[in-house]
Amino acid sequence: MKTLIYSSAFSLLFLAACSNGSDKTQTTAMPDSTTTKAVVTEPAEKGTSTAALLSSYIKLKNALTADNDKDAAAAGNEMVAGFASFDKKSLTPEQDKAYTDIYDDGKEHAEHIGANVGNIAHQREHFDILSKDMYDLIKLLGANQTLYVDHCPMYNKNKGAIWLSEVKDIKNPYLGKAMPTCGTVQEELK
Repeated sequence: MKTLIYSSAFSLLFLAACSNGSDKTQTTAMPDSTTTKAVVTEPAEKGTSTAALLSSYIKLKNALTADNDKDAAAAGNEMVAGFASFDKKSLTPEQDKAYTDIYDDGKEHAEHIGANVGNIAHQREHFDILSKDMYDLIKLLGANQTLYVDHCPMYNKNKGAIWLSEVKDIKNPYLGKAMPTCGTVQEELK
């Protein structure tokens, strides 16, 4: 009897240890209920969940580079929708917590950008903070493309600001057409 109890306990511990990995295995009963099939589900590919937000962010950056407040507002509103539809199911608890902090701040700044057609200076103020949030998001969840972290040393009374770019060439969203090539590449994200 002790052997049976120890065997059962060992089997349960073994099964619990095996189901603790990063890949999830699910056993599914087939329609005839006599056969089971193991289905392995893996976490989403790194960067796939950020694609829509990143696409909207790049549109926003490019609109500010061209001094186009209307397109910047449209991209800001697109980002608000992107934050609202972001699928958090594949995030770990730690990623979920960090994403929630980014979401709260990023959504607020995207809303301000979307609501301020005609006030590109105000849009750029919010873009500064939104860029930091997007940097944190990409560092947290990755991107399916190479990005460049650019820095403008002159923006905000020479305090400087960063932005993410899809191209290595400097196209400054803070100074727009006045100084389109002001800045340097600080980092490459993959």
